[in-house]
Amino acid sequence: MPEMMRVVRYNVTGPPSVLVIEEHPVPQPGEGQVLIKVHAAGVNPTDTNQRRGERNVVPPATPGSDVSGIVAALGPGVAEFQVGDAVFGSARGSYAEYAVAAVDGLAPKPDTLSFDEAASVPMGARTAWGGIFTTADLQPGQRLLVTGASGGVGIYAVQLGHWKGAEVIGTTSAANAELVRSLGADTVIDYNATPTELAAEDVDVVFETVSYETQERAWQALKPGGIMIGITHQPSEETLPPEGFRFGRPGHTPGAMRLIADLFEQGLLRTIIRKVLPLEQAAQAHELSETHHGAGRIVLRVSS
Repeated sequence: MPEMMRVVRYNVTGPPSVLVIEEHPVPQPGEGQVLIKVHAAGVNPTDTNQRRGERNVVPPATPGSDVSGIVAALGPGVAEFQVGDAVFGSARGSYAEYAVAAVDGLAPKPDTLSFDEAASVPMGARTAWGGIFTTADLQPGQRLLVTGASGGVGIYAVQLGHWKGAEVIGTTSAANAELVRSLGADTVIDYNATPTELAAEDVDVVFETVSYETQERAWQALKPGGIMIGITHQPSEETLPPEGFRFGRPGHTPGAMRLIADLFEQGLLRTIIRKVLPLEQAAQAHELSETHHGAGRIVLRVSS
């Protein structure tokens, strides 16, 4: 085990250029944790928000939460994994050669996924699961509207809704329409041609992944008693849900990563990677992420 490792850090908040490569000691896992030799790290909007200073994180800090890699060491009390196991899930500061992770945020990496693919999954799939099932309790035959259906969360919301047996409606750009349809959407709406409020009606669940403006317009698609799941904005006092409608955030589902891994093993889920870049190009990865265009997730490859 090396004593030092390369990590991506930002010592001040700001533009992507504040991200630099530094040498730091390899961390040690604590109770209920494992040390992961990182193969790949997913790039999420929360990472770029954190770097800009929009999250309650004080620099210096290492971004990243999505991870895939090999268990390199076990902390006290860990029985779920062994050294050498391939895993994926959540680890704080995953833009690094090694990262510490709590075992309840990890699952064995499906054989059907490469390390790059596995690192693109955790936050998006877990958020979609927690919104659609834990909070909204989507049922077969219900109608689900997913805005931003080709994004890092939307691709899983579409697939999970289809797997559950719901009627799935997805909004995306014309360029990504066929992709969203291939993921299981029954109806695909070009958001540049059709306003969100006209994309569907009598919807049981809206899974909103885009913006405050989209959220406000999507209320009109819900049927009375329906629920809006929002991952971008909480309704303000002036724009609370109309009477008879509900709003919720994705809930926490214990063991969600193992449930998601099982669906990948069965070939019932797939991931979409937008681009893979080396760890040294973390700044370029953030620049690309902040364009908010393109399908799927960006991944940093840390080791082969």
